[in-house]
Amino acid sequence: MSIDVIHLLPDSVANQIAAGEVIQRPASVVKELVENSIDAGATKVQIIIKDAGRTLIQVIDNGCGMSVTDARMAFERHATSKIKQAADLFSLHTMGFRGEALPSVAAVSEIELRTMRAGDTAGTRICISASKVVSQEPDVCAPGSNMMIKRLFFNLPARRKFLKKDTVELGHIVREFERLALINTDVDFTLVHNDVTIYQLGPTTLKQRICDLFGKSLDRQLIPISTDTTLVRIEGFISLPQNAKRRGALQYFFVNGRNMRHAYFHKAVLASYEDLISAETQPSYFIKFTVDPETIDVNIHPQKYEVKFENEQPVWQILSAAIKESLGRYNAASAIDFDVVDAPDIPVFSPDEKATPDMDIDYHFNPFKDENPKPASPFSDYRPRTHSVDTDWQKLYEGFAAKSAAAVVPDQDAVPDTMAPVIEPDGAMVVPSLSAQLDNARSEIPGMFQVKGRYIAAPSKSGLMLVDQHRAHVRVLFDRYLSLVEQGDVASQRLIFPDAVTLDAARSAVAHSVSDLLQSMGFDISSLGGNDWAINAVPAMLGKCSPAQAFANVIDAVAEEDEDVEKSQWHKIALAMARSAAVKYGSPLSQPEIDTLLADLFKTSMPDYTPDGRVILRVIDIDDIYKMF
Repeated sequence: MSIDVIHLLPDSVANQIAAGEVIQRPASVVKELVENSIDAGATKVQIIIKDAGRTLIQVIDNGCGMSVTDARMAFERHATSKIKQAADLFSLHTMGFRGEALPSVAAVSEIELRTMRAGDTAGTRICISASKVVSQEPDVCAPGSNMMIKRLFFNLPARRKFLKKDTVELGHIVREFERLALINTDVDFTLVHNDVTIYQLGPTTLKQRICDLFGKSLDRQLIPISTDTTLVRIEGFISLPQNAKRRGALQYFFVNGRNMRHAYFHKAVLASYEDLISAETQPSYFIKFTVDPETIDVNIHPQKYEVKFENEQPVWQILSAAIKESLGRYNAASAIDFDVVDAPDIPVFSPDEKATPDMDIDYHFNPFKDENPKPASPFSDYRPRTHSVDTDWQKLYEGFAAKSAAAVVPDQDAVPDTMAPVIEPDGAMVVPSLSAQLDNARSEIPGMFQVKGRYIAAPSKSGLMLVDQHRAHVRVLFDRYLSLVEQGDVASQRLIFPDAVTLDAARSAVAHSVSDLLQSMGFDISSLGGNDWAINAVPAMLGKCSPAQAFANVIDAVAEEDEDVEKSQWHKIALAMARSAAVKYGSPLSQPEIDTLLADLFKTSMPDYTPDGRVILRVIDIDDIYKMF
């Protein structure tokens, strides 16, 4: 006799499974609740966070509110006021539509909701814990809704354990808040964390909202784009090519009032900047699409971030044309870019100086005078004549090697004795330490050189070695920084005048949380209130790089760290500092500098790769060189 094994899951279990897709972290709760407030017609939304969402997530709005019955029904699975039939999915004008968010949140937290419609004499208060309604009773409250999510994931200890540290989770909340604030510029937003107001934004324009969120400096870095066709209307702002960033570029797409990610359109933006920015940088952009709702599908991702377009290729072309037109209109196209890495220095013209070249001239020399005249007649005595030629080549090149060495090595006192070039009797200059480090390679001056101010070419016994000079220096500085930190011997360089820097809200919160760690690594920073900071001292090993830029790079690195391991933070900070202080691409290096850099590189623990896994050097085998010819 067979036993039936298929059965329906209880609603509480089904809701917890759905929560695994919809509610991934506290930021997901903020997103869903604020979207519901926007759909309810709210013009003012206040978000209150405690302990990065672990303890409390509260969203207060002045929307339409709910009746007693609606407040209870809102927490049932697939209960929604947004759609009534499948066809409505292709005419959406709201953020939400599935009816999964609130029941998913209720399955993994404790909820208290106070809500009242405008015109009602009393509202309602409902309390839910792990999908079970604890109580519902009349309540006196303001029109709108006041939703409090407490003890998120309290009934899923494993899920709660996998939440990251507060700085990371707060960073996700702030980034979600920024997306919502950018698309809803007519809404008054307030974000408060642990009784500290992070953002307070009033209704404004898109550009002003961008500046309020990411800094007023963006006002001079952005140019508008706008185009209107029968398929799509595109508007927004893009950054100038000179303001492209290596990391941390602000990139946002919106469609019909909804945030989205679209890799295909992202490529269209990058293609429009081709030849205007380097391959290692990316532009910032804030681009809004308005299309017929019937031509897009938003129901392909649990969090509704991905959107499928019916006319992707035409929209791609329209977007690319709009960006190129805007770049051209605002003279953002690059000027003629001359390669000045190996160009000779051209002296400034001075009318007072003589133009006579500095050389010895024999004014009695006559090139037409024949010192050995030929015979008068071709039939007279003819003897082959030999001219007297000086074949003493050593005499001709006497002093040439010494002059060349003086030109290449401007400051011999700055070079250690073991690293100083040695002039051999035959005129060749050899750097002894480099020959030992490069696998017995012969390191004469003509054999080692820079390529386009980016790579160092050096011979090796197996072929030709190419070294990325910036990455090599990053590896050297990284190992040096970690060694000093482990020894507790990090020296600080106090600035004569403190350097001020303004961070966004998320980065400022990170700076507060890691101030002690930065202190141990040589930084001396102080808060000036809000998101403004003063840098009083920096690690001495940073050299001449910008203190503000180095500090910002360090904060970015810590903010991207997802592991709550202090040593990991040390590595992130050390890598950020090394990147800031390392020699930049295009910087010319003297022979002793090349020698020292490569010698230090081969003393590191892993000279082939940077700490983040990027290739530092490659060797072209001699057999491969033979094949080229």
